[in-house]
Parts: sequence; C-alpha cells; structure tokens
Amino acid sequence: MAFKDNYDFDQLVNEAERLVIDELEKQVLSYPEPLCLCEDCVLDMATFALNSVKPLYRVSLLGSMYAAHAMDEASYAESVKNAVASAIAKVKAHPSHD
Repeated sequence: MAFKDNYDFDQLVNEAERLVIDELEKQVLSYPEPLCLCEDCVLDMATFALNSVKPLYRVSLLGSMYAAHAMDEASYAESVKNAVASAIAKVKAHPSHD
C-alpha cells in the first residue's frame, strides 16, 4: 500500500500561497501598465512568485500560529512583495503565449 493511502496529505496548507495570491491581486490591480490577465499568465506569475519565497506549510493549529507569526515579520512580507513584483515583470516581458 502506498504511503499516501495511509495519511491525509490534503491537510497540508502552504500559507505562502494565500499571501502571494493576495499580493498578486493588489499589485496587478494597481499596475501602471496593461497586463495580460489570462489564466496562463496569472498562474505563471503566482508560480514564479511562490518559487521565490520560503514556504509556510502548516497542518495544525500550532502550525497556524507559527505561520501567522512568520507572516507578521516585515522581512517575509517584503520578500513576498518583491517576489510578486519580479514575477509580474518576468511574465509581462515573456508571456507563455503570443
């Protein structure tokens, strides 16, 4: 029997994902130039940003508290902002379509 059959890995949550998506929405809505907001481009932006920030996985209440503490740190918030800005610029310059 596979390891995944014995445990519920769906309980794992990456809090960084929520932070990146929230920040992406803010930056896209206030971006000074037109951006392609097709699903491919938006998902590429989120992917690039998520691959640039430290993950914040949690599975329990204690894990939620740890993630919340990490999210409150100015340096983590700044890294999310920078990762999102970089991802937007990268996808704008090189979209995955014509």
